[in-house]
Amino acid sequence: MHQHDDDDNLPDRDAGIEGYQKIDRYNPELIESLSGHYHEVLKQIGENPEREGLLKTPERVAKALMYLTHGYDLDAKEILKSAMFKEEYSQMVVVKDIEVYSMCEHHMLPFFGKAHIAYIPNGHVVGLSKIPRIVDVFARRLQVQERLTNEIRDCIQETLNPIGVGVVIECRHLCMSMRGVQKQNSVTTTSAFTGAFLMDKTRTEFLNLISSKLS
Repeated sequence: MHQHDDDDNLPDRDAGIEGYQKIDRYNPELIESLSGHYHEVLKQIGENPEREGLLKTPERVAKALMYLTHGYDLDAKEILKSAMFKEEYSQMVVVKDIEVYSMCEHHMLPFFGKAHIAYIPNGHVVGLSKIPRIVDVFARRLQVQERLTNEIRDCIQETLNPIGVGVVIECRHLCMSMRGVQKQNSVTTTSAFTGAFLMDKTRTEFLNLISSKLS
């Protein structure tokens, strides 16, 4: 895939998609439209969008928003299917400490943290790099953490048909830290399980694995 040279080469909301490979360019008409709205927002909050420091801000914010929501254009199931392999491995596969960056749909402020994902194969495994990719697909949308957790779980379960799936996400929400209750150090943890992970023994093994550190 094309590598971004700078922040002016981000995804185009209307670009074509083959599988999960996305054409990395902007839609100029959409950027122009969004920029106009942000120009007006700056005026409405009492700023002067014509001053030097803000001249390019509306366009930069429009492009940032396009990047932060480009998950709408990607198909997480196709990403998994692109790297599915037959393998008679039936023990737990765990990918932990996956970075999560998303935006809450209530205030459009960021939340961020870690995702920990496990599944027990049922005849098929998936390339390990694809697990963080599907996290990013769902995170790069306006979200609530609870739905994000369920969407990741359901995507893996429906695509791989494993014996079970476990997902735990731990995040800090700027809508809590910067406004409202202003609790700086609070962390929200959500979890979702299917199949074997609904049993205490399997779930406990998973939770122990994600809380342990490699020596």
